This record gives sequence, structure tokens and C-alpha cells, in this order.
Amino acid sequence: MKVLLLKDVVSLGKAGDIVEVAGGYAQNFLIPKNMAKLATNEVINKYKADIKRKEEKLALDTQLAEATAKTIRDLSITIAKKVGSNNHLFGSLTKDEVASELEKQHRIVLDKKHLEIPSIKSPGTYEVVAKLGHGLNASFKVVVVQE
Repeated sequence: MKVLLLKDVVSLGKAGDIVEVAGGYAQNFLIPKNMAKLATNEVINKYKADIKRKEEKLALDTQLAEATAKTIRDLSITIAKKVGSNNHLFGSLTKDEVASELEKQHRIVLDKKHLEIPSIKSPGTYEVVAKLGHGLNASFKVVVVQE
């Protein structure tokens, strides 16, 4: 019986492989555990279409991330914070503040989870890294000035 593997199976192959197995093994183990489907033409064509759709989505997401990275690389945002007498900020600059200022000043929306900021406790210029997915990182400058 030919089956299309939906998950990697150590003794048979990787997900997407079409393998020949005993009927009982397929009917009693692989298919009930959603590790495989019976390899009909319809199932194979649907699987290939799903793979193609996922590849197209990945390519589109990568292009979008590259365009965002290109835009972000040249940016600089300025944030005014209250500073004490010892030239230290009251509190520190947070990812939330950086993300909201990026949106206000440049209309670029990034989730705060995707930002890596150094510990910012005094006025100055700092480099912030935005992780955009697909292995792409882009850095931009954050200038902290006294309010």
C-alpha cells in the first residue's frame, strides 16, 4: 500500500515522501496517528499544491522583510526623556517607547518583541536592532535627548 508521509518516520522516510508499506501497518498505525495518508492522485496533488502555496508565501514574506530592512537601515528616531542632575534618565528607555516612536515618526509598525535595545540609561545615540524574521536583521539609530 502506498502512503504519503505527513511526518518524518525514522524507518520509512521524511515528510512528503511516498513509500510502500504493509496494509496493516498503514491502516492500524500510520493513518490513525496522522503520520501518513493513503497516496491517491488527489492527495498527492493537494499536497504538492500546499507545498507550492507555502513556498510562495515564504518568498512574499521574505521580500516584505527585505523591503522593511532596507527602509529601517537609514532611519534615526529622536526620543526626549527627563534627565536627572547626574545625567541619568528617570527610568530607562523601553522597547515599547522605541516601537511607538518608530510608528509616530516614520509610520513603521514593529512589534516590541522584534526589537533588541541596549540598556539605555543616559542621553546619547544608540543602535537598536530589529529582527525581521527569515534571518534578516536591520539596525537603526535612536537618539535620546534631554527633555
